[in-house]
Amino acid sequence: MKEAEPEALSWQPDLLGEGFECLELPLADDEEGTVTATLIRYVPAVPAGPPAFLSALRNTVLRPLEWPSSGGREHNGSSRPRVVLYLHGWADYFLQSELARYVGAHGIHFYALDLRKYGRSLRDWQTPGYTTDLGVYDEDISAAIEVIRTDVAGRTGLAADPAVHMLAHSLGGLIGALWADRHPAALETLILNAPWLELQGSSLIRNIAMHLVEPIARTDPRRAFRFPEMPGYWESVSDQAHGEWFLDPQWRPTASFPIRAGWTRAVLAGHAAVERRLDIAKPVLVMLSDRTRIQAEWSEELMIADAVIDVEQTARRVLGLGRRTSVFRYPRAIHDVFLSRREVRQEAYRDLVDWLSSHPG
Repeated sequence: MKEAEPEALSWQPDLLGEGFECLELPLADDEEGTVTATLIRYVPAVPAGPPAFLSALRNTVLRPLEWPSSGGREHNGSSRPRVVLYLHGWADYFLQSELARYVGAHGIHFYALDLRKYGRSLRDWQTPGYTTDLGVYDEDISAAIEVIRTDVAGRTGLAADPAVHMLAHSLGGLIGALWADRHPAALETLILNAPWLELQGSSLIRNIAMHLVEPIARTDPRRAFRFPEMPGYWESVSDQAHGEWFLDPQWRPTASFPIRAGWTRAVLAGHAAVERRLDIAKPVLVMLSDRTRIQAEWSEELMIADAVIDVEQTARRVLGLGRRTSVFRYPRAIHDVFLSRREVRQEAYRDLVDWLSSHPG
C-alpha cells in the first residue's frame, strides 16, 4: 500500500483564529509514550492582490504598519518560494500571530513549530518541555520541513524546494543554532530572536553548574530543582498583567515549567558547544534588546529590557556562530523582541522582512 503524502494529513483550524491552521506531526514514541509535534501555518484568508487584499488588511490590528504596495507579492528575483519557520522558546509556544500576518503580507510563507511536549504538542502524560538531549528535536524539525516542502509546492505550483529561513527564539535559538550547524545546507538564513546561547553569568558559572548537575542528571534526571520564582517577564507579556498578549496558563505558566536535572545538563552541553564555536554556513541575524534587567519582583523597567538573558554576553557569543553574523539591537525591547511594545516590534518586523529580501535564496 502506498504511503500517504504529508499533504494528505488533515490541517485543522488553529486557536489563533482566521488564517491559521495546525497539523499534528507523528513522531517516534519515547519512554513516556506517544509523541507529536505541531506545525502551524498562516494562510491569508483573502487571496493576495489589490484591492481586496489591502482592504482586508485595513481592518486588522496591523493597520498602522507599512504594507507592500504589490498586495503581498514581493518579486525577489528568485523562482524559489520563501518560507519562515518559527521555533519558540522554553515553557513557550507559538502565539505571535501579528508577526505571521506581517511576514505573510510580504509574500513569504509563514510556519511555526510547537516542539514535542510544548504548547499544542503537550499531552497530559508528558513531562512539559523535558528532554535530556537537544538533538532530539532534529526529528521534529525534519518532519516539519518535509511537510512544508509538500505544502508550499501544492500552494504555489512550483517544483523548486522553498528557501527556508529559520526564526528561533530563546531556547529555540540555541536549538536552532545547533541544528543549523549540523545541517549546513538546510537553511538560507538563521534569524535568532534573543537566543539563549550562554548561562546567565559566565562560562565559569556554567562549568560550576555542570559539575554540580552532572551526578544528579546521571542518577535522577527528572529531579526538579527549587529556584525562586521570577514572574517579571511573564508579567511584561501577559494581558492579565502589564502586557498585550493572551498566554495559555498550561502552555506558558506564570512560574515556568519545573527545571529538571537531565534537561539542565542538555542545555549546558548546548551552551558549551556554542562556546567551542559553531560553523553555521549561512548568514545569521541576531535580534536583541539593548539592555538586560533580571530581577524577581516586577518593576516598570521590565517593559523596556530583556529580563531573561544577558544581552551583552549573547552579543559576544554571536561571533562564534559562523563567519557571516549580524547583530541588530533594539532599544526598549523585551526578551521576545516581537512581543515588545508596538513601535519596537514594528521596527523589528521591517528589519526582518528587509533581511529576508536581501537573502532570497
